Amino acid sequence: MVIKVFLASSSGSTAIKKKQQDVVGFLEALKVDYAPLDIACNEENRMWMRQNVPEEKKPSNGIPLPPQIFNEEGYCGDYETFFDAKEDNMVYAFLGLPPPPGSKEAEQADKALIVENGTHAEETNAEESLDESIEVPVEARNGNAHGEEEQEAEEEEGEGDEEEVAEGETAEEEVTEGDEAPADEEEEEEAVEETDEAQAEEEEEQVAACKNWHVSSVCVPVHWKPTDSKTLPVT
Repeated sequence: MVIKVFLASSSGSTAIKKKQQDVVGFLEALKVDYAPLDIACNEENRMWMRQNVPEEKKPSNGIPLPPQIFNEEGYCGDYETFFDAKEDNMVYAFLGLPPPPGSKEAEQADKALIVENGTHAEETNAEESLDESIEVPVEARNGNAHGEEEQEAEEEEGEGDEEEVAEGETAEEEVTEGDEAPADEEEEEEAVEETDEAQAEEEEEQVAACKNWHVSSVCVPVHWKPTDSKTLPVT
């Protein structure tokens, strides 16, 4: 990766020259490889710089001033952002480069990584403790075994209820048959009584008829007077 620094070698502004010298001197002190690109003598460099500086980073007049810093095609910033990164010991991050081992920026990065990992570890431990503190339902621990036991128990209860219903129906049928049986017996007894009464009436009628016949054929009228004892009917 090549760091590109766009400069104006023939600028009449003292402030611009000072800023350019500050950027170049610091990069040389850090031994960072960079490529100075003059926009005063090269119109192509000037047009490329103006086209690749983001619109939000351009001044109100729309013309960015040097120095402007790029990492290959990626925009890093102008002098103000470079100065802030230098004050915060974040120049390598500003340039998009890995900090060299042993540098202050590398030490800060390591501390930040340790803090991040430590915080992440604490969060992980807290989540594990929370998971352990949450009571796991019996069904979740035992899987579907508990649910199957409950289902079997419900099925057994359902079978027991069906047997009770069947027994109840059988008992009702027996009671119904028991009620019908006495009714049949009563009807038979009434029929027998009626038959006996009819027979008795018939017998009485026969007896009455015989009596009438016997009296008419055997008995002698009261006003009859026999003239001869031999002519009396024999009883």
